[in-house]
Amino acid sequence: MKIVQAAEITAALKEMCYEANHTLTKDMEGALYKAEASEESPLGKQILKQLEQNLQIAGEDRIPICQDTGMAVVFAEVGQEVHVEGGWIEDAINEGVRQGYTEGYLRKSVVSCPIERVNTKDNTPAVIHYTIVPGDQIRLTLAPKGFGSENMSRVFMLKPADGVEGIKEAVLTAVRDAGPNACPPMVVGVEIGGTFEKCAFLAKKALTRNVEQRSEIPYIREMEEELLDKINKSGIGPGGLGGSTTAFAVNIETYATHIAGLPVGVNICCHVNRHAVRVL
Repeated sequence: MKIVQAAEITAALKEMCYEANHTLTKDMEGALYKAEASEESPLGKQILKQLEQNLQIAGEDRIPICQDTGMAVVFAEVGQEVHVEGGWIEDAINEGVRQGYTEGYLRKSVVSCPIERVNTKDNTPAVIHYTIVPGDQIRLTLAPKGFGSENMSRVFMLKPADGVEGIKEAVLTAVRDAGPNACPPMVVGVEIGGTFEKCAFLAKKALTRNVEQRSEIPYIREMEEELLDKINKSGIGPGGLGGSTTAFAVNIETYATHIAGLPVGVNICCHVNRHAVRVL
């Protein structure tokens, strides 16, 4: 049995808040530069260059890439051979988020009640998804999620008869409806199957997958490529002002489902698709 101190979890989350809000992962950074090089619209290319400059300034001056530093979403994969000492894991995670956002001077965007709208002033509580996995490690993934793109996300409860074409149309509908509101270029996380809540959860987790990595399932990989091509031919473009780069990637995951259902979750993220990972 491996012992992990709650303080280690807090320290890791604090660092991750800084990292995720000031820098992008190498795959996301590469996708941005690749898109700028291939963008066909002069205005679209100009916007992508501005996004590159913004990313460079954020990294050099240690200021947020985006003014919306998001709501902290944490995927905690906890090995069944791990024991946490010195506090409750949920308190440890929230304390790390609290320290990261207050001491890092990141915008606090969380309200304690969706009706009364009183700001918690430290960006807690985080949204935490726990998974018990084999082994003696804790893998933490922090994905601060801005709500410009979050508000554009959808769940479609399709009928099995809608089939593959229905799935494609659902994804394209979500992207068309999002338009400029999702701050494109975007990353589109898709989950097919599960239940109402499972497809939304896995669609969000799909956003943390490397955008250079395609599905290992051949027909899903083909669907990812087809949808990306159609989305980029939509003309929405960078900033919604036209161009050939509306999305960097479409990441599709699947899960078992009921014979009577075909749930499809579409979680859209803007060009600031932030996440940081730590393994304890």
